[in-house]
Amino acid sequence: MIIIDADMITLMQKLNIPESRMIQYGTMSIEDIVEAEAEAGNSQAVEFATELFTNVEKLVKIFKLSDPNNKLEILSEMTSNQLAIFLPEMEESDLTEGLKYFTQDKLLKMLESVPPEQLVDTVFEMFSQEEIIEYLPEDQLNKVLTSTDVDKNKILEQMKGIQPAYIIQMLENVTGKPVQDTNQIAMIDQLDDLSPLDFKNAILSLQPIAKKELTLGLTKHDKDLYQEFDAHAYTNMISTYKQQPEVVKAMDVIEPDEKIKMLKELPNDLLSIVITQIDARDFADLLINRCPEILAQIVAR
Repeated sequence: MIIIDADMITLMQKLNIPESRMIQYGTMSIEDIVEAEAEAGNSQAVEFATELFTNVEKLVKIFKLSDPNNKLEILSEMTSNQLAIFLPEMEESDLTEGLKYFTQDKLLKMLESVPPEQLVDTVFEMFSQEEIIEYLPEDQLNKVLTSTDVDKNKILEQMKGIQPAYIIQMLENVTGKPVQDTNQIAMIDQLDDLSPLDFKNAILSLQPIAKKELTLGLTKHDKDLYQEFDAHAYTNMISTYKQQPEVVKAMDVIEPDEKIKMLKELPNDLLSIVITQIDARDFADLLINRCPEILAQIVAR
């Protein structure tokens, strides 16, 4: 049977119980001792019994809740729904630390479910913009460069930084004719005159290195475009270049609500270990106000 390490000396002092009588109580539970003292006319015992279920400071002291091991003993009695009550009261850094109990594969799977802006923020904790564009597969670059959400004029503006040879190739691929005027501005104007379908095909025909330059230029001016890339493209990148501890550290930027959703997927024994990091007073307050049945169960031992 699990026995919480309660402070019997504090109990003796609070209830004014002589040491000789305390020895007679032996291994009796706190509840039995308090009940025996109350029946014997000890008014302090009656008051104590009430305070134990209402006084946070007293609960912390009697059950030594500053010790994570004592918190763990109590948490081990709880269901997953009861454990979840404690998560919103935890420090964000402790929530992040709890993610270390997931495997890398599980972390990446969960990352694919967070809101896109939070996924992008996490990726930016691990990679520079240049690295992201370099590591993304070509189909992802195509997705952004041909997106209807991207203003054609912004693409044409970025074309001014692309080597003329790439633009010549684009035009020749889509028109099937040699380019007569190789002036950069003239060629960009010619691209602007293409039909939407021809313009799309011209973009798709770009060399991969030119696509990367063009995409990097666009995303540097509009960070929201990073949300256009598929989540799995990011997690594949992370899986290739980063280790689990780096991923956990980067996930600190994820909102607490999302981290709480993730932590709820831990088995109860691991989730209990995570929750032991909660402040002792917050823990006691939740026991009193949200889990009184658990508190009664523990005291009754």
